[in-house]
Amino acid sequence: MANDQDTAKPSNRPIWSGSITIGLVNVPVKLYTMIRDQAFSFRFLHNEDGQPLKYERVCSRDNKVIDWKDTVKGYEIRKNEFIVFKKEELDAIRPESDQRIRLEKFISLLSIDPIYFEKSYVLVPDRSEEAYSLLMTVIQQEGKAGMGKITLRTKEYPVIVYEYKGALVLTTLRYANEVTNPGDLEELTKLKKPQKNELELAEKIIKELTGEFDITEYRDGYREKMEKLIEMKMKGEVVVAQVPKKEEVKELMVALQETIKQLAK
Repeated sequence: MANDQDTAKPSNRPIWSGSITIGLVNVPVKLYTMIRDQAFSFRFLHNEDGQPLKYERVCSRDNKVIDWKDTVKGYEIRKNEFIVFKKEELDAIRPESDQRIRLEKFISLLSIDPIYFEKSYVLVPDRSEEAYSLLMTVIQQEGKAGMGKITLRTKEYPVIVYEYKGALVLTTLRYANEVTNPGDLEELTKLKKPQKNELELAEKIIKELTGEFDITEYRDGYREKMEKLIEMKMKGEVVVAQVPKKEEVKELMVALQETIKQLAK
């Protein structure tokens, strides 16, 4: 189980407010970001004076700098051939943002293929504690997730709503046409069956390494090294770059046997 110090701090402000609707039932809620990207972000600087670079919109034909008011949106149908859209044309087909999470059916939470999960948010009651608690409790008891749709900004997402750690959580899903079927990759259709002795060794390795899911066992090594590097540079210390050694690539049977030996130590 993750400790408090291992989890990201909750957001202070909701990014959306509206209602969960099931038929004629409305449960007013607020939506808070649940996933915090902890990746480092760099800015490009001029290497001579260390000043941040700025970007301009430059016409590729005459190299003139273009003001925002002189831009339009285009969709490339063939190389360097575009269809141009007016703002009102795009506005007319945008999905309605009617501030509702419309749950259309309830499905078994365990039946959902996690490959479709995209991003999760926490739903908090918006002066609707009684109805919120009822919905959360019944969803938890039945082991179900409500499935429906939400519009965030200008995009409509399929979503599931389910109970997680005493809260209702909304997770946006990817559409079917956004996920590749691995079976369509030619390389995977030509896989050979493993040799019996190789399979037996691989099974031993899996058994030796079998454990419980605990995400806190995994640390962001790159982030920790970056934090240390920043601290060293702020102190004016000299940093010597070390190139990691490449690991020797071994024949499969040899690698399996040596792994078994390492696990036995």
